[in-house]
Amino acid sequence: MQTLFEWDFNGRAGDIKEILEHNLAEFPNVGEGKAFVLELVEGVVAKISEIDQLIQKNAPEWPVEQTPVVDRNVLRLGIFEMCFLKAVPPKVAIDEAVELGKSFGGESSGKFVNGVLGSIYKELGQN
Repeated sequence: MQTLFEWDFNGRAGDIKEILEHNLAEFPNVGEGKAFVLELVEGVVAKISEIDQLIQKNAPEWPVEQTPVVDRNVLRLGIFEMCFLKAVPPKVAIDEAVELGKSFGGESSGKFVNGVLGSIYKELGQN
Protein backbone atom coordinates (compact mmCIF):
# COMPACT_ATOMS: atom_id res chain seq x y z
CA MET A 1 0.00 0.00 0.00
CA GLN A 2 2.85 2.33 0.82
CA THR A 3 4.36 1.95 -2.66
CA LEU A 4 1.05 2.57 -4.42
CA PHE A 5 0.36 5.55 -2.16
CA GLU A 6 3.75 7.12 -2.87
CA TRP A 7 3.46 6.54 -6.62
CA ASP A 8 -0.10 7.90 -6.76
CA PHE A 9 0.61 10.83 -4.42
CA ASN A 10 3.39 11.95 -6.76
CA GLY A 11 1.09 11.93 -9.77
CA ARG A 12 2.10 8.41 -10.81
CA ALA A 13 5.53 9.77 -11.61
CA GLY A 14 8.61 7.66 -11.24
CA ASP A 15 9.30 4.00 -11.74
CA ILE A 16 7.01 2.02 -9.48
CA LYS A 17 9.51 -0.85 -9.31
CA GLU A 18 12.16 1.54 -7.97
CA ILE A 19 9.71 2.87 -5.40
CA LEU A 20 8.85 -0.70 -4.40
CA GLU A 21 12.51 -1.72 -4.10
CA HIS A 22 13.19 1.31 -1.92
CA ASN A 23 10.23 0.48 0.33
CA LEU A 24 11.18 -3.20 0.53
CA ALA A 25 14.68 -2.19 1.60
CA GLU A 26 13.07 -0.34 4.53
CA PHE A 27 11.37 -3.58 5.61
CA PRO A 28 13.96 -6.35 5.13
CA ASN A 29 11.90 -8.92 7.05
CA VAL A 30 9.41 -9.24 4.15
CA GLY A 31 11.39 -12.29 2.97
CA GLU A 32 9.25 -14.69 0.96
CA GLY A 33 6.40 -12.19 0.92
CA LYS A 34 8.35 -10.06 -1.54
CA ALA A 35 7.02 -12.01 -4.53
CA PHE A 36 3.43 -11.50 -3.33
CA VAL A 37 4.01 -7.78 -2.78
CA LEU A 38 5.48 -7.48 -6.27
CA GLU A 39 2.50 -9.34 -7.73
CA LEU A 40 0.09 -6.98 -5.96
CA VAL A 41 1.83 -3.78 -7.02
CA GLU A 42 2.39 -4.85 -10.62
CA GLY A 43 -1.14 -6.23 -10.83
CA VAL A 44 -2.76 -3.04 -9.57
CA VAL A 45 -0.74 -0.94 -12.00
CA ALA A 46 -1.58 -3.25 -14.91
CA LYS A 47 -5.30 -3.24 -14.11
CA ILE A 48 -5.61 0.31 -12.78
CA SER A 49 -8.09 1.49 -15.44
CA GLU A 50 -10.44 -1.43 -14.78
CA ILE A 51 -10.05 -1.06 -11.03
CA ASP A 52 -10.72 2.68 -11.09
CA GLN A 53 -13.85 2.08 -13.20
CA LEU A 54 -15.12 -0.28 -10.50
CA ILE A 55 -14.41 2.32 -7.83
CA GLN A 56 -16.25 4.99 -9.81
CA LYS A 57 -19.21 2.71 -10.47
CA ASN A 58 -19.53 1.71 -6.82
CA ALA A 59 -18.79 5.12 -5.28
CA PRO A 60 -20.36 7.54 -7.79
CA GLU A 61 -20.50 10.41 -5.27
CA TRP A 62 -16.70 10.25 -4.97
CA PRO A 63 -14.82 10.73 -8.24
CA VAL A 64 -11.73 8.51 -8.11
CA GLU A 65 -9.33 11.44 -8.38
CA GLN A 66 -11.08 13.17 -5.45
CA THR A 67 -11.06 10.11 -3.20
CA PRO A 68 -8.38 10.45 -0.49
CA VAL A 69 -5.12 8.90 -1.69
CA VAL A 70 -5.02 6.31 1.09
CA ASP A 71 -8.61 5.20 0.50
CA ARG A 72 -8.11 5.08 -3.26
CA ASN A 73 -5.08 2.82 -3.00
CA VAL A 74 -6.55 0.60 -0.30
CA LEU A 75 -9.53 0.12 -2.62
CA ARG A 76 -7.24 -0.63 -5.55
CA LEU A 77 -5.48 -3.34 -3.57
CA GLY A 78 -8.71 -4.83 -2.30
CA ILE A 79 -10.31 -4.84 -5.73
CA PHE A 80 -7.25 -6.38 -7.33
CA GLU A 81 -7.24 -9.16 -4.76
CA MET A 82 -11.00 -9.75 -5.08
CA CYS A 83 -11.31 -9.61 -8.84
CA PHE A 84 -7.97 -10.64 -10.29
CA LEU A 85 -6.05 -12.59 -7.65
CA LYS A 86 -8.02 -15.75 -7.07
CA ALA A 87 -5.64 -17.08 -4.40
CA VAL A 88 -7.13 -14.63 -1.89
CA PRO A 89 -10.74 -15.31 -0.80
CA PRO A 90 -12.84 -12.18 -1.44
CA LYS A 91 -13.99 -11.86 2.18
CA VAL A 92 -10.35 -11.95 3.32
CA ALA A 93 -9.46 -9.25 0.78
CA ILE A 94 -12.30 -7.08 2.09
CA ASP A 95 -11.33 -7.59 5.74
CA GLU A 96 -7.68 -6.77 5.03
CA ALA A 97 -8.59 -3.67 3.05
CA VAL A 98 -10.95 -2.43 5.78
CA GLU A 99 -8.21 -2.85 8.38
CA LEU A 100 -5.74 -0.93 6.17
CA GLY A 101 -8.31 1.82 5.77
CA LYS A 102 -8.88 2.01 9.52
CA SER A 103 -5.15 2.00 10.26
CA PHE A 104 -3.93 4.48 7.67
CA GLY A 105 -6.95 6.41 6.43
CA GLY A 106 -9.31 8.91 7.95
CA GLU A 107 -12.05 8.45 10.50
CA SER A 108 -14.56 7.04 7.99
CA SER A 109 -12.11 5.19 5.72
CA GLY A 110 -12.93 1.74 7.06
CA LYS A 111 -16.64 2.21 6.45
CA PHE A 112 -16.07 3.71 3.00
CA VAL A 113 -13.75 0.88 1.94
CA ASN A 114 -16.15 -1.72 3.32
CA GLY A 115 -19.10 -0.16 1.48
CA VAL A 116 -17.37 0.02 -1.90
CA LEU A 117 -15.83 -3.45 -1.68
CA GLY A 118 -19.09 -4.90 -0.35
CA SER A 119 -20.94 -3.52 -3.39
CA ILE A 120 -18.37 -5.03 -5.74
CA TYR A 121 -18.57 -8.33 -3.87
CA LYS A 122 -22.34 -8.41 -4.37
CA GLU A 123 -21.91 -7.47 -8.02
CA LEU A 124 -19.58 -10.43 -8.47
CA GLY A 125 -22.39 -12.68 -7.25
CA GLN A 126 -20.61 -13.72 -4.08
CA ASN A 127 -22.56 -14.66 -0.98
